[in-house]
Amino acid sequence: MSTLPIQDPIFPQCPVRNIVARVADKWSLLVMHTLLHADEPMRFSALSRAIPDVSQKVLTQTLRRLEDDGFVERTVFAEVPPRVQYALSTRGESFMDACRPMVEWASLHLAEIVEHRHKRKRKAE
Repeated sequence: MSTLPIQDPIFPQCPVRNIVARVADKWSLLVMHTLLHADEPMRFSALSRAIPDVSQKVLTQTLRRLEDDGFVERTVFAEVPPRVQYALSTRGESFMDACRPMVEWASLHLAEIVEHRHKRKRKAE
């Protein structure tokens, strides 16, 4: 897994391609959204239970990428066995503030979009 920035050959300094490509995968926004609404930092197992359809491998990779980019803070406690907690960083909170209108829009329009999908599917049959 590469943790280097996206290097688009035509627009290597484009912030949209560089940042959004890292967080626009299937799980990153959902992980950050889950951490944003948690009452306290979450352990890996709690995150895994909160997002049951993500595999452990993919959740680990997603958390590492988010940590590499400073969206998530990982705290390791010197215990046996080691305890690890994840929390949204200040940068992650700022990013989620920017995403809030999109999340609200999706919540507001979900039912009509699902209905539209069903109508199109019925027409195609």
